[in-house]
Amino acid sequence: MKGLSLNQITTKGWSLPEAVRGCVAAGIPAIGLWRDKVAEVGVATAATLVRDAGLAVSSLCRGGFLTPTDPADRRAALAENLRALEEAAELGTDTLVMVVGGLPDGDRDLAGARSRVADLVAELAPHAGDFGVRMAIEPLHPMFCADRAVVSTLGQALDLAEQFPADQVGVVVDSYHVWWDPQLADQIARAGAGGRIASYQVCDWTLPLPADALLGRGHVGDGHIDFRAMTDQVTAAGYTGWVEVEIFNEDVWRTPGEQTLKTVIERHLAHVVAR
Repeated sequence: MKGLSLNQITTKGWSLPEAVRGCVAAGIPAIGLWRDKVAEVGVATAATLVRDAGLAVSSLCRGGFLTPTDPADRRAALAENLRALEEAAELGTDTLVMVVGGLPDGDRDLAGARSRVADLVAELAPHAGDFGVRMAIEPLHPMFCADRAVVSTLGQALDLAEQFPADQVGVVVDSYHVWWDPQLADQIARAGAGGRIASYQVCDWTLPLPADALLGRGHVGDGHIDFRAMTDQVTAAGYTGWVEVEIFNEDVWRTPGEQTLKTVIERHLAHVVAR
């Protein structure tokens, strides 16, 4: 299944050993790991599990949350992201997905929050280079601006990333978060021209949105996103990396993992690979 990666959150109920076994059984060649699942077994054990199974690690989720105003909290955020970079290197991936963080409680200074993100990325970028891991800034849909990411568009993510070497800071193209953007095609081309696309993540925008909008992602093909057009744009921009399926959805999480992987593969072939 060339090019396909399972982001571990898609089978949230599986432990890391179960997810690794599932990918091997289904013929999925790569996995995107989550730090909490890695922590359950330890980084060294996780690296061995994945390596011995013959899987590539497409990314590590996640770093970020760089918007605290309190100096002690900012120092803690810096330390936590340094640990994440080190973990990514040990796990054998060159991509650490960065969700930059929302507004701290009571804070309405959006420009200030974005400035704090840039300041901490500047501190982290040289360390990323030392570890051989690229921080991949992920813009999130604007509805998550207050609580999760003050970077909302691919253009904003590139404005931030382009302040640093391309091998230290790149961007994530996540279909769920960017599909609506009227400037998307131009920004994907811009990202490709600068060698900035570090990850391509896919899932669909389905309606109605649940009470927790974070859990509103569906399988590719179940919603409103034109994956053929977006994939063509990403490919034309020069991206040759993994297509990582990342789904937050309670119904998907309740589905047996083996069935979820079967659907992931079917939809990948029908909507991402096939014309």
